Amino acid sequence: MKILVVRFKQIGDSILASPMCNTLKKTFPDAEIDYVLYEHVSPIFKNHKYIDNVISITKEEQKNPFKYIAKVWKVTRKKYDIVIDIMSTPKSEMFTLFSLGAKYRIGRKKKHRGYTYTHKIEEPRNAKDKVDKFLKMLKPLEKKYKLVYDNNYIITITPEEKKYMREKMEKAGIDFTKPVIACAINSRVPAKVYPIENMVQVIKKLLNDLDIQIIFYYSPDEKQFAKNVHENMLENDKRIFSNVETSSIRELGMLLSNCNMFFGNEGGPRHLAQSLDIPSFAIFSPGSSKKEWLSNANDRHQGVEPQDMQKNFDGMTRDEIYRLITPEYIVSKVEEMFEKYVK
Repeated sequence: MKILVVRFKQIGDSILASPMCNTLKKTFPDAEIDYVLYEHVSPIFKNHKYIDNVISITKEEQKNPFKYIAKVWKVTRKKYDIVIDIMSTPKSEMFTLFSLGAKYRIGRKKKHRGYTYTHKIEEPRNAKDKVDKFLKMLKPLEKKYKLVYDNNYIITITPEEKKYMREKMEKAGIDFTKPVIACAINSRVPAKVYPIENMVQVIKKLLNDLDIQIIFYYSPDEKQFAKNVHENMLENDKRIFSNVETSSIRELGMLLSNCNMFFGNEGGPRHLAQSLDIPSFAIFSPGSSKKEWLSNANDRHQGVEPQDMQKNFDGMTRDEIYRLITPEYIVSKVEEMFEKYVK
């Protein structure tokens, strides 16, 4: 059996959708599971125990319709038995259009869409989180097969990769006799960024209370922001490291695998930390749903959203709502987790 899962989204979405591959592989151990992703996301899933092939869609293929169609055609010549289009857009639906011989072509039910699907899945109203929402797309298979559901999302970093990044971190000055904490001070989505002056308060307090080192990681676009915060707002504190470069999302995974804990703005890197089971604490912005995005929440992986502080936001601005999450609250939760899982 050959199965194709298509997920065109960013880091967090791709990680949270990956339990679908786990479930399919556990249900059909001899099946070949292929996962289609954007090129910058795909390295995360290298060596994944439940994915046989990671198929990358390059930026050039995204932009050029002729090259994209040629890529989809080439991929689907494998003659898949099951094709699951998680995104269910006209673009992603081309994988089912070119796989009309597949017995199962599953996508979301959307108006004026999905003419090539054999099964259209309604938007679930009772999903407990994003992972559960994605897994519900497998329901059509239950009529014939007994599915072995697995809602865990995992990433595999090899010992060699971890050692490579550890040596790189040591060269940058990090002392591994002391705990190392990764901090997401920025986000790819500006609206997710916790007010920076509040985040600085959190960082200063943690550095004063705990004998730790903090890493500011960043994408190339975020580098200057991280450097400015370190140099200007945190006066080049030597316990903070903004000099560890990562060239890809996989290298970020290697970095996080060498850290004792993660805290900061919610986003793809936090999902990456959780998939590596690095204790994590996430700050959710107004409009983000902790229930959905903190999938598989447990004592090692926690978060806070404005609704945890106050239920009624009548008359409040977005900034006022975000500031309901106080630095003192974040510090107390991070220190509580540090005491339990790091110290």
